[in-house]
Amino acid sequence: MDTIGIGIIGSRFAADLHAHALSKIRGSKCEIVAVCSRTRESAEAFARKFNIPHVYTDHRAMLARKDIHLVDLPLTTNLHHTMAIDAADAGKHFICEKPLTGCFTEANALSRQAMFEEAMKNADAVLEACRRNRVIMGYAENFVYAPPVAKLRRLMDRSGGTLLDLRAEESHSGSHAAYARRWATAGGGSLLRMGSHPIGAVIHLKHYEGQRKSGRPIRVKSVLGDVAQLTKTEAFRKEPRKWLVSEWEDVEDWSAAILTFEDGTKATVLSTDVSLGGVKNLVTAYLSNSVVQVNINPNTSLVVYAPDGKIWGDEYITEKVETKGGWQFPSPDEDWMRGYPQEMEDFVDAVREGREPLSGALLAHETVEVIYAAYVSAQEGRRVDLKR
Repeated sequence: MDTIGIGIIGSRFAADLHAHALSKIRGSKCEIVAVCSRTRESAEAFARKFNIPHVYTDHRAMLARKDIHLVDLPLTTNLHHTMAIDAADAGKHFICEKPLTGCFTEANALSRQAMFEEAMKNADAVLEACRRNRVIMGYAENFVYAPPVAKLRRLMDRSGGTLLDLRAEESHSGSHAAYARRWATAGGGSLLRMGSHPIGAVIHLKHYEGQRKSGRPIRVKSVLGDVAQLTKTEAFRKEPRKWLVSEWEDVEDWSAAILTFEDGTKATVLSTDVSLGGVKNLVTAYLSNSVVQVNINPNTSLVVYAPDGKIWGDEYITEKVETKGGWQFPSPDEDWMRGYPQEMEDFVDAVREGREPLSGALLAHETVEVIYAAYVSAQEGRRVDLKR
């Protein structure tokens, strides 16, 4: 298969990110054939921006097109698994935004164990649809493709050391998306919405280590988790000015998880919405013979200072930063540093070559499993063993 025809379902922030990432290989490896959105106005605006010829408001009508081979699903989390199954049943390969799925109900409607079972039922259904229809899933975990993480893999290869201790984080001052505030649409709070990135990264690195050394991935054996709503504390609520997002309804804004892998090694992950100063995307790998620190954001490839943020005008600095004043760390190419173009090219190449992408179904499934096990652990106050 030469040129891959792509259909995008969605037209907001993540869709914009994906379309920009695909622009680097449009014409040579792929073409965006159509976009589908709930409203024609939104779909048409997106199509004009990215020069996409066809517009739909019915995703099934778009899936019927024979010139679409790969469907991109940059949607709210509650729609991921249903749209993925629809795409697979239409015989289309697909790209699923992180996380793969979850349990979508009010936070107090079910126990976390019941939520775990529902989330895994949804995740299993997606993988079964892939197997049944022989289609490829590209799991959009950009940490896997970030250049510093790619370098970490190469350093692991050369050093031959064992990954003993992984520490990873994604934190910032809070999502402003309304859907993120409610469990029914987001499937969880900071642990699921943001934690899927660093959790996915540490799982991927142990999978990679196992494949390289023994021909099988090293998987997570048990999870210990904790969560909190720190912006609900009385002292914070009394503060007159809120620098952090505080409109959370029934989801956590702070989370931590300790993962124990099958080989006895560990990973510690933080994901919070209570961290000022911009997005933090960090991984530190403690190997038996070396240490590698990965700073996707912030990084020091470019450091700038201004006493007043207005000096920089409308020039973009970095995501989620509260002010442009003071010392700042603007990446010269933030999308590249985060791995977005690289992941899209790998997904397109995987379809062209009939292979699994670097970030695929197993990583997507295990990330959901670990996160919901951490929710169970937080509620029940115990370590949760995963069935293998």
